[in-house]
Amino acid sequence: MSSFTETFNTYHWDDTLQSIFSKTESDVLRALGNSKRDLEDFKALISPAAKPYLEDMAQLSRVLTKKRFGNTIQMYSPMYLSNECQNICTYCGFSMTNKIPRRTLTDAEILKEVAYIKSKGYDHILLVTGEANKTVGVEYFKNALNLIRSHFSNITIEVQPLDQNEYEELIDNGLFAVLVYQETYHRNEYKKHHPKGKKSNFDYRLETPDRLGKAGIHKIGLGALFGLEDWRADSFFTALHLKYLQKTYWKTKYSISFPRLRPHSGGLDPKVEMTDPDLVQLICAFRLLDEDVELSMSTRESEVFRNNIVNLGITSISAESKTNPGGYAVAPESLEQFEISDERSTEAVANMLKSKGLEVVWKDWANNWE
Repeated sequence: MSSFTETFNTYHWDDTLQSIFSKTESDVLRALGNSKRDLEDFKALISPAAKPYLEDMAQLSRVLTKKRFGNTIQMYSPMYLSNECQNICTYCGFSMTNKIPRRTLTDAEILKEVAYIKSKGYDHILLVTGEANKTVGVEYFKNALNLIRSHFSNITIEVQPLDQNEYEELIDNGLFAVLVYQETYHRNEYKKHHPKGKKSNFDYRLETPDRLGKAGIHKIGLGALFGLEDWRADSFFTALHLKYLQKTYWKTKYSISFPRLRPHSGGLDPKVEMTDPDLVQLICAFRLLDEDVELSMSTRESEVFRNNIVNLGITSISAESKTNPGGYAVAPESLEQFEISDERSTEAVANMLKSKGLEVVWKDWANNWE
């Protein structure tokens, strides 16, 4: 059966980047004026030529977001189940080569974390693990889903890529959505950052959303880790991936996340810096490309940045995040996957959103539109 790899292989990284940088002011104005925008318009909107039009993009993005999502924004919480990992990834605190204490939550510890998260009002949870198939494989995920499915309306996971039949099993056990980030779509650079472990298989990871779509998952989250390679090219390939999936698996919903490289144990400095204005430009460009796609912002970003971006296209936001297993109630001092930047409490973030005229939604969008 066909997959995104076939589409992806018809593009060349350097040619794509050159095409983006060759966009002109007239290309940007045409993109802004179009009622429906294609991938060439998206290239123009993420190009340097669009910089003088950032305010126009922001205003249009705000209008389109309110048209589709109203004055609401979803809040969610990540819960790290394990930091055990069999991969070597140059940018991650959980990388196998980092000499850190490893921990995988027991049933009792999972329920203790759940109780804390529920006490904050959350009805949508994101479960995260490192990639260690023997200790945190499909059976562990099924057990975790069955433990907590009665506590939340929606459960999303961000774990190792799995086979189609394994996703089908998890869906049968209450799985609602899966986040899977390609990290970078630059094949050669990807190999440099993932030298060992199952994650080193670029094509298997690239085809994960195809397996999810075939399994019938309700929602798929995409994204690249900005800082590994040029953010414009990685963003274009993320958009290309999104459009392919929407056409192929049209019953599935989609979201985009915007993680920038953050400090961690054994740290990697960004190869290419993505500035705050760059990130605003990209978020607005995605909204102008697609009115329906959900755009998510994590606590990797600063308090000031998150305060300013919530009215410009973002539809979901995390708060009070802990990136270490047991970080809420079980083992608050264990090592984090990466440092968060916005350390405000759930209540403080909710109050900030309300002060900006936004209504906080505590479960996934799908449940609010059906």
